[in-house]
Amino acid sequence: MVVLLATVVGVATTFSLGRWQLSRAAEKQALFAAVQQREQLPALDGATLARPLDEAAAAELLHRSVTLRGEWLADHTIFLDNRPMLRATGFYVFTPLRLAGTQAVVLVQRGWAPRHIAERTALPPVQTPAGEVQISGRMAAHPPRLYALGEEQGGPIRQNLDLDAFRAETGLPLANLMVLQTGAPSEGLRRDWPEPTTGVDKHYGYAFQWFGLCALIALLFLWFQVVRPFYRSRRS
Repeated sequence: MVVLLATVVGVATTFSLGRWQLSRAAEKQALFAAVQQREQLPALDGATLARPLDEAAAAELLHRSVTLRGEWLADHTIFLDNRPMLRATGFYVFTPLRLAGTQAVVLVQRGWAPRHIAERTALPPVQTPAGEVQISGRMAAHPPRLYALGEEQGGPIRQNLDLDAFRAETGLPLANLMVLQTGAPSEGLRRDWPEPTTGVDKHYGYAFQWFGLCALIALLFLWFQVVRPFYRSRRS
């Protein structure tokens, strides 16, 4: 009786975990489809980011394409360290952009620049044009984060960048969203950003493992509790 109960619990648990992994895969596929749909919508402009956005409104703008005009605030440029691209180590470069005709400011992930091989603290030769510029990109929630030990230090080179903390540090009226700039390389920056993916393969792999374990538990129970006792009874 104990073996039967343990088998039922094991089969039910592993089967449920397998179904949960499949449901997670379905959720991510639906999310990816929504992202692709948003990317096909008409591009937003600076007026959208210039008005106050609550959390719900900001979430609706994620992944939308955007075209902005404004002026770079070069003195507040930040270089996020340990960001690879094309198998090379370097920086993600961020500069706030004051939107044309407004006081609103949006943080822009402008591109990637290589790190100096010998001098770790040397800043890459990134050009930041003066005057009004126009950029294209897509909306993003926040700068990508890496694991960091201790508190983040100030200065142009950092490990991570938090929008709220950067807003307080600079006093700039930063929008609740940032922009990932796209396009051809320019100004000493590359923009070979990875394409969004569904990430469902790992969930299918986990589901296969759980369903496989479920089947194994059931087969072992049948073999040791049903098949072997049956053959032994036939031989006796």
